Amino acid sequence: MMNSTLVSYFTLSVYIELGLFKYVLFVCVLCIYMVMVCANVLLIVVICMNRSLHEPMYMFLCSLFVNELCGGTSLFPLLLVQILSDVHTISVPFCLLQLYCIHTYGTVEYFLLTIMSYDRYLAICCPLQYSTRMSTSTISKLLTVVWLSGVVSCVIMISQTSSMRLCGNVIDKVYCDNYSVVRLACSDTSINNIYGLIITFSTIVLPMVLIVFTYLKILLVCSSGCKQSRQKAVSTCVPHVVALINFSLGSSFEIVQSRFNMKGTPNVLRIILSLYWLTVQLLLNPLMYGFNLSKIRIILKKRPFAELLL
Repeated sequence: MMNSTLVSYFTLSVYIELGLFKYVLFVCVLCIYMVMVCANVLLIVVICMNRSLHEPMYMFLCSLFVNELCGGTSLFPLLLVQILSDVHTISVPFCLLQLYCIHTYGTVEYFLLTIMSYDRYLAICCPLQYSTRMSTSTISKLLTVVWLSGVVSCVIMISQTSSMRLCGNVIDKVYCDNYSVVRLACSDTSINNIYGLIITFSTIVLPMVLIVFTYLKILLVCSSGCKQSRQKAVSTCVPHVVALINFSLGSSFEIVQSRFNMKGTPNVLRIILSLYWLTVQLLLNPLMYGFNLSKIRIILKKRPFAELLL
């Protein structure tokens, strides 16, 4: 046990000794990061530069890809440093910054997936009202609410966490997350726990109810429609459903690992579970939307990568 005034850094205890293999792992992780950055930047540029893609669904996708970049950048630079380091520590300010960025990414991601499901609901179930109900001003308001909600909720969370008195500095993860830091507190954490429940309900439970409702409506409409309309609905909904399921599974793994004692689990498995939702999602979304949505696929075939960035 240690006094809070002595906690100036945290030790990330899940890292294992890799020897010379750490250089191979460093190159692999760096390649994954560069592919993620290039894929998301490419799709952002494609959407911004082509007027034919200035539609609600693609505006939401552009915001999603920006969030993927933020999420990846909050994890990979530190991960690369830790892989090469012999001492796996992180200062308290950088730890708080990382957990703020990661939690903001998670909150914004789920909100964006929610409004994207609402967008698909309007497009498929209310096509005649779509252009009026999903106007440019509506898109701007929705995106503003999504990003402000994520930023403000995580600022409040960080202010609570940073004011706690800590009695330890060992985090059983490969990166910093809020619950791991709160577990080190020797002061009362009831306020943090109550706020965490409120945030969980408002950012996971309520959006999930809305998502389930919209897709039930979409299924009902598609079941009574013609074959062509069903195919069109499936082509636009499948990438979103896959992204939603993948992100939900990944975040569920992370919540389970944070809330329960995982010391009996092999370190390699714990590392994989920790990184799943912050790596697979960042690579899957550009792949799904870049190759499955016909408009983006056609533009990518016509214009090479180098030309788009010039």
